Amino acid sequence: MKEIMKEINAVFLSLLPISELRGGIAYAAVAGLNPIKAFLICTAANLLVSPLIFLFLSTLHKLLIKTKPYKKFFDKTLKRINKRTKDYEKKHRVLGYFALTLFTAIPLPYTGAYTSSLIAWVLGLKKNKSIAAISIGVIIAGIIVTISAYGIKSLVNFLVGIF
Repeated sequence: MKEIMKEINAVFLSLLPISELRGGIAYAAVAGLNPIKAFLICTAANLLVSPLIFLFLSTLHKLLIKTKPYKKFFDKTLKRINKRTKDYEKKHRVLGYFALTLFTAIPLPYTGAYTSSLIAWVLGLKKNKSIAAISIGVIIAGIIVTISAYGIKSLVNFLVGIF
């Protein structure tokens, strides 16, 4: 039962916007979960984020766009963003999805699936291509974080054993 609770906690942390995959896998390492299991469950949970964010933003946007303050703010913001990105997008359409993957893969705060999905949605990138790019980034980040978290845990255990 304790093992299941640890797994649930790791999944929950992987779904949270602040900790995401990085927090889930780090927790799993400290909790003593198997590294492969931690990678699989935390990555799977974090892979759910992007489609859910796109669904949420699309639904919420359709409701809010009917209100004047939101429409005014959104139109103004979107106009400014589109002006800056139109030329870039024409020249670097494929590179944009690659950049989205790299941005998601970097295991730093605010570079995960939530932020990447929001960026892709605001920029009007294609949903399916964006989700695929973000998913690849999540998997890469999962590999990096798993190796880092379990490597650090092993190093600490080794050092504690020496002293």
